[in-house]
Amino acid sequence: MPAPLPPLRGLKVLDFSNLLPGPLASLLLVEAGAEVIKVERPGTGDEMRGYFPPLGASSGNFALLNRGKTSLVADLKDAGDLAHVMALAAEADVLIEQFRPGVMARVGLAYEDFANLNPRLVYCSISGYGQSGPRVARAGHDLNYLAEAGLLGLTRGVDGAPVLPQVLAADIGGGAYPAVINILMALQGRERSGKGCHLDIAMADNLFAFAYWGLAAGYAGAWPKPGRELITGGSPRYQIYRTADGRFLAAAPLEERFWQVFCEKIGLAEDERDDSLAAEVVKAKVSRLIAGRAAAEWQAIFGTADACVSVVATLKEAASDPAFVGRGLFARAVTAGDATMPALPVPLDRDLRDPAATRDAPALDEAGRRVGWPGK
Repeated sequence: MPAPLPPLRGLKVLDFSNLLPGPLASLLLVEAGAEVIKVERPGTGDEMRGYFPPLGASSGNFALLNRGKTSLVADLKDAGDLAHVMALAAEADVLIEQFRPGVMARVGLAYEDFANLNPRLVYCSISGYGQSGPRVARAGHDLNYLAEAGLLGLTRGVDGAPVLPQVLAADIGGGAYPAVINILMALQGRERSGKGCHLDIAMADNLFAFAYWGLAAGYAGAWPKPGRELITGGSPRYQIYRTADGRFLAAAPLEERFWQVFCEKIGLAEDERDDSLAAEVVKAKVSRLIAGRAAAEWQAIFGTADACVSVVATLKEAASDPAFVGRGLFARAVTAGDATMPALPVPLDRDLRDPAATRDAPALDEAGRRVGWPGK
């Protein structure tokens, strides 16, 4: 029986975005079979091309985020290039842009400019603060959105200062993923109405879903205190503990059945396990016990235990972990010239992905200025 075609085969996506949120959104679409033309500025192209470390003539970052796309160099202030882009947009199903609100309108590429040209177009705008409101023109990055949405203030280090996050939650969880979700729903709606729409994806707005528990507590009368709540450091049941060799255990035995197994494995006496009244005291005792053994010893102890405990892995260790490698996460590849690296493991079921094991990241080629959709 032949494998089913990728679900987005035949979908045409015109992507004006650069850096992370928009390119990751269009990567998810291209991995599900869509045809994505990436519109880039002359000379430098997407800023991500210049990021460290290099890969081929571009960068590893760019290659991971743009696998399988086609690059189109276009100067949006040039009448000929603009006309060509408009011709592509007239046939597109989806347009993604990530400029500050108003930029696309100034070059004649606002959603309203397509009302008659392509009324079925799903036009997705990704920005920090949305297409309206008092912060509409403000510049920002992931850290700013996390700060203003209240998430950065929830978790504090031992000195009381917010901890610098190593995950770009706003760009990915507030930008790329909501963009894809909304695009797919808009396409479904278009099947019924025959009309496209303008999607307003505001990264700062979309972060509040991550703080659902804090909002629930606050609206019920108990706004969370930084570093004092169940999942922000206030409980011994959700904590990072240092081991004897300077590594760390991530312990999350929240439920009582996991907590009892955890306490038994580390040797905490039964009469010392009640953390309901003296969480800091219990936390200190657990810390001392964990600090008495090396990470490898704890790995062996908790290897088969049902206790929600993990050794904190480095990214290099995680990428070579047989549990992940064996599921095929890194089996696909992206090439950039003569260089090759594993493709980004995207959150798509393997049966929904384009079957190509290896695909190219697009070169920035001035000769590609007049690229068209397949079959043209």
